[in-house]
Amino acid sequence: MKSWLFLFFFGSLNACGTQSVAPQNENVMQQKDIIALVKKNDIAAVKSALEKGANVNTQDRNGRSLLLLATIDKQTEMAKLLVSFKADVNLQDERSDSAFLYAGASGQTGLVRLFLENGARFDIFNRYNGTALIPACERGHVETVKVLVKAKGFPVNHVNRLGWTALMEAVILGNGGQKHQEIVQILKDNGADLNIPDKEGITPLQHAKSLGFKEIVNILES
Repeated sequence: MKSWLFLFFFGSLNACGTQSVAPQNENVMQQKDIIALVKKNDIAAVKSALEKGANVNTQDRNGRSLLLLATIDKQTEMAKLLVSFKADVNLQDERSDSAFLYAGASGQTGLVRLFLENGARFDIFNRYNGTALIPACERGHVETVKVLVKAKGFPVNHVNRLGWTALMEAVILGNGGQKHQEIVQILKDNGADLNIPDKEGITPLQHAKSLGFKEIVNILES
């Protein structure tokens, strides 16, 4: 009798434990599955998974959201699908990257526009405490810069952790060539403060002169 009661009690506990753990394991598997599907750029399968209730804001072990993964791999149609299911364009990973910040930094102008239309925030910053605009200027992404500076309320004069504005980065981290000249002009025409210095008190104009960027000097002085 005691043996029967023990087996009944143990079996009941085991059954209860299995019931409580199984949904959690199933959820983990669903997350892994949809992450893999996004990485494969399998739009149809991802759409099906989302329609069945998969979390559109699933993150991988590094905190990268599905939308950030799609943005990193330049999967424009996948990104559009995820946004249509209300993916958070501002969700940040362990490195403070978000889909919006990464799209700006990598010059994916189409995605920048999409994210601006779907809740991109300007008070969320990258690991350098910078905006989407600052690295776009540094890397010469002219079309992306044009879009960002026209976005209502965008902080064109934001200063990052290094003490640099978008204008400062365009000057000191650019190569002085045509793209960076154009970016400096765009910034100037859209409210950039030309006199914000770096942490040493050196202005963009002074840096341009010391670097021998004559065309940029002319833009800043004219």
